[in-house]
Amino acid sequence: MLRPPPSVVCGRHCSHHSTPLHSVNQTLLLVLGFQPSMVCSEVSKSLRFSLGCRLAVGAAVESLLPSSMFFPHVKPRRQGSGNPSHGRVPWCWVVLASLDEPRDNLDEWAKLVAEEGISANLGSLFLPFYQSMDPSKQETNKCKSSKTSAKKDTQEVQFVVYNTMTQQKEVFKPKIPGKVFMYVCGVTAYDFSHLGHARAAVSFDVLYRYLQHLGYEVTYVRNFTDVDDKIIRRANETGEDPISLSDRFCKEYNVDMSDLQCLSPTHEPRVSAHIEQIKDMITQIINKDFGYVVDGDVFFAVDKFPNYGKLSGQKLENNRAGERVAVDSRKRNPSDFALWKAVKPGEPSWDSPWGPGRPGWHIECSAMSAHYLSFKFDIHGGGLDLIFPHHENEIAQSCAACEESDVSYWMHNGHVTNNNEKMSKSLGNFFTIRQITERYHPLALRYFLINAHYRSPLNYSVVQLEGASEAIFYIYQTLQDCEDSLSQLQEEIPNDGKPVRTTPDAKECISKLRNEFQAKMSDDLSTSLILTGAFLDALKLVNNLLTMLKKKQQKQQKLLVIQSLVEVKKEVTKVLDVLGLQPPCSYNEVLLQLKEKALTRAGLVEDDVIRVIHERTEVRKNKDFLRSDQMRAELQAKGIALMDVGTETIWRPCVPVQQEPEGVPSGGQIPPEPKTA
Repeated sequence: MLRPPPSVVCGRHCSHHSTPLHSVNQTLLLVLGFQPSMVCSEVSKSLRFSLGCRLAVGAAVESLLPSSMFFPHVKPRRQGSGNPSHGRVPWCWVVLASLDEPRDNLDEWAKLVAEEGISANLGSLFLPFYQSMDPSKQETNKCKSSKTSAKKDTQEVQFVVYNTMTQQKEVFKPKIPGKVFMYVCGVTAYDFSHLGHARAAVSFDVLYRYLQHLGYEVTYVRNFTDVDDKIIRRANETGEDPISLSDRFCKEYNVDMSDLQCLSPTHEPRVSAHIEQIKDMITQIINKDFGYVVDGDVFFAVDKFPNYGKLSGQKLENNRAGERVAVDSRKRNPSDFALWKAVKPGEPSWDSPWGPGRPGWHIECSAMSAHYLSFKFDIHGGGLDLIFPHHENEIAQSCAACEESDVSYWMHNGHVTNNNEKMSKSLGNFFTIRQITERYHPLALRYFLINAHYRSPLNYSVVQLEGASEAIFYIYQTLQDCEDSLSQLQEEIPNDGKPVRTTPDAKECISKLRNEFQAKMSDDLSTSLILTGAFLDALKLVNNLLTMLKKKQQKQQKLLVIQSLVEVKKEVTKVLDVLGLQPPCSYNEVLLQLKEKALTRAGLVEDDVIRVIHERTEVRKNKDFLRSDQMRAELQAKGIALMDVGTETIWRPCVPVQQEPEGVPSGGQIPPEPKTA
C-alpha cells in the first residue's frame, strides 16, 4: 500500500520532501468541471496546505494526463504564514500528491495509483481535508458526499442466495456485471391456479423486484406450459380445443398475478409458439448420441449423461418413472424420459423429422431458456417439487445439447401445505387463488405468502390470513392518517432545496430501517424478518409523530415533526414497493376494500354494523356496560372491531376472537367428560 507522504504542497518544493510536483492536464480539469485558468488563478495565490493523506485521482487519470501540459510551479508560503483559514484548499484544486520517491511525470504517478487500486471517487477522498472552505458550500458538499456514500453502500451490498446445486448460500455475482438473466418455470395452464402457484410467483417476483432495486437490468422469463397430458385430458372432458383451453387459463393466471401485484416478466413464452426451437434442440441431442428414436418417440438416454442427479442428489434408480407418464417398455433404461411424443388420436401435433407428434414435458424449458437467455444464464427458479425430475432433466438436456451450458444459481421455493400435506391439484386438497381472494384482499394474501421465508414450508391457515389482513390494514391506515395530516400542512412544508432536518428519533429510525431492510433482503430474501422489527418501529413512530402534531408547539419544532413524518413515510413506502405491498390505488381505497372483505367473511353488510353501533350507543347511555361489552364481543368474534374514539364509535377489521363457552375455566381448557361406569 502507499504510505502517507510527509507533506503535500501546491508548489515546487516541500521543506520536508524534495519531490517535484507537476500540474494537472487541462482535460482532467474540464472533467472535474473547472476551467484551468480558474485553478491557475487560485494556485497562484500561493495558499499553503498540508494533508496527512495522499490524494489519489484513480486509475482513469493515466489516460487523462499526458506529460505535455503542466501548470507553472509556484513557491509556497513559509510554515505558519498567512491566515489560518487558508490552511487547506478545496479538493477540486488538489489533484497532485507527493510520493515517497521521485516520479518523472504524472503518467508514471497515475500508473502507480492505478496499480495500487486507489479509488477514483474524488469526492469521498478529498472531502475530509477541506473543512475550512467557504461555510456556505459545506452543506452542499455534505449532501453530495452523502449521495456518494449511499451509492457506494448500494454497490458494496453482498446479495447472498441459497444455491440448490451447492446446497449453501453464495454471494450473488451475475455473469455480466449489471445484468441478470433469470428463468422461472411457470404453470401448466388447464385450471385456475392454486395457492402453491401464487407462492412461487410471489417469491420470484420479490427476487425480481429486489434485483431491480439493487440496480440490475433484469431479463426475467417465465413460461406457460400449454401442451401437456393434463391439458389434453381436461380438454377432452370439456370438449374444448386443448390450445384454446390452455390459452383461457393463461389469461386467468395473469389476472391473478395482477391482483397479487406480481410484475409482468420480460418474456412469457408458451410451448406451442416454440416448437421449432424444441425440435432443433432435440436434433442436437440426438446428433450427440444422447437421444434415440423409437417408433416416432424420442427418448433421452440418461446412462449417457454421467452427471445425472447432481442437482438433486438422486440416483437413477430413484427416478420417479411413471409419475407423470406411464412407464414405456421400449426405453433402454426406465429412467429415460421423453423428448418427443408420437401423435395419438385427439391430441395436438406438429410435424418433425421423427414423425408428427408433440414435445415432452422437460424439453420445453431447456429450449425456451436457451432461446431467450442463451445456454449460460444466472438464475433458474421454480418450486421445490421441480428439483427432481424436471430440473434434473433440464440440466441433462441442456448440457447434452451444449457442453458449455451453465446456470449459476438454482433457486427453489418451499411447498404450501394444507394440514402439513403438500397442496396440489393432483391431491385435491388445494384452494385456488380466486377462492381465497373472494374472501381476503389480494394484498393480504401476498403479505401472508412473504411472511415466511421463501424456502420454508408454508402451512395454509385461516388464522394467519386473518392476521395478514389485520396487519396490512394497520400499515395502510397509518400511512393514510399520515397523508391526511400532511395534506393539511402542505404550505408549511419547505421546498427551498435546503437539507431536510428530522428529529433524532426519526433519523435513527430511518437509518435502522434502511440498514435492517438491506441486511435481511440481502440475506437470501429474508422477507419475514423485515415485516417486524424496524419496519413496525417506523409505523409506531409515524403514529407518535402524528400525536405530537396535535399538540401545541413552536413553529420550528412543528416543522421538524412534519419533515420527520415525510422522511419516515418515504422510507416505509420504499420497503413496501420492493416487497410488492405498495398498493396501485390510494390507501383509502384499499382500506375500504379490506373492510368489504371483512364484512363478507362476517356475513354482514355495513348497515348491520352501523345498526349495532347505534344500539350500543343507546345501551351505553343507559349505563348498561355489560350489554355494551357483549355487543362488542359478538362483532369481534366475527372479525369486526368497534373502537370508541371520543364520543364517536368507528369500526375496523380484526382477527376474529373466539368467545369462550360457558363453564370454561379461566385457564381456557375445557374440562374432560366425567367417566362413566
